[in-house]
Amino acid sequence: MERIGLVGLANAGKSSLFNALTGASTPVAAHPFTTTESASAVAQVPDDRLAKLAELHHSKKIIWAGVEIVDIAGLVAGSGTGEGLGNRFLAGIREVDALCLVLRSFVDEQVPGEHDPVAALGVLELELVLADLATVAAALTKLRKQTRINASLKSSGAGLEAAETALEAGIPIYRSGLSAEHKEDLRDLFLLTNKPFFAVVNLGEDQIGDDSIVERVAAELGSGAIAIGLSVQLEAEASTMDPLDRTEMLEGFGLGEGALPRVARSLFDTIGRSVFLTTGDKESRAWIFRTGAKAPECAGVIHSDLARGFIRAEVIRWDVLVEAGSWDKAKSAGLLRLEGKEYVVCDGDVLEIRFNV
Repeated sequence: MERIGLVGLANAGKSSLFNALTGASTPVAAHPFTTTESASAVAQVPDDRLAKLAELHHSKKIIWAGVEIVDIAGLVAGSGTGEGLGNRFLAGIREVDALCLVLRSFVDEQVPGEHDPVAALGVLELELVLADLATVAAALTKLRKQTRINASLKSSGAGLEAAETALEAGIPIYRSGLSAEHKEDLRDLFLLTNKPFFAVVNLGEDQIGDDSIVERVAAELGSGAIAIGLSVQLEAEASTMDPLDRTEMLEGFGLGEGALPRVARSLFDTIGRSVFLTTGDKESRAWIFRTGAKAPECAGVIHSDLARGFIRAEVIRWDVLVEAGSWDKAKSAGLLRLEGKEYVVCDGDVLEIRFNV
């Protein structure tokens, strides 16, 4: 299961976002270090496509795609060199697959902290860069000592040297322009800024709909990075309501489908993941897979035996299946496609795997 770490300055709204995404009740207070230990919970991602398939086939059970959300201990200036809860903060980041940078934009005189999201981004990135620079410098020192004994190791330092140059300039690896080969050289170092990331701008109620705030952050991040705006406090309040009241509140404030689907999509787009579906009277289920994967690899997401004995897959788009009225009706109408081992599965495909082991 993919693990996403929420990272932000004190009072940015990390814990409120964690509660909104997971339905947890992590304490939230208007002072630094309310979160002193990383907390984690699994968020079940609602998916209208899956709900419609389950209704179509009267499925006894619905299994949503799951994402593990980690609320990481807060950051302050100096965390990269151990200030505040720096070491605990850095350890929490190293354990996740992707980062969600929570950047505060709302203004509240009762809640201290940075409320310029671009300035907050600068502090966050500087602390991550400083921590990575120390790691890279230590690795280069070690490598240079080794090359005195074995000169053939020198070529393996190209990625480290490129990383050091970028980090010394204050540029995190994730937007440094380093080649894929150089980034691969850094894999074993588990650098903080070598992780995929996206940003959530925490808006005040009076800022909802003001696209210029999120656009400023997106411009700072540059191409290839996702930035979305959420009113985290409203989302957290909505997460505690029953579904009908929650939908009414979200629509009333113009918040659309809510935080979790938007954050999940941002995560999947950032780390290259998609969702295929299976459906029947017993259960309808969403499966997360690597975007661009072929049918046997996706079969292996369900069970390794299905990949090992893969013959072919019956495939149909979810909306085509819903329009047809049932799997059997789609089959009778010739809407199911038989695809082999080279078929690249698409987001929203409904699969039934044929296999033999």
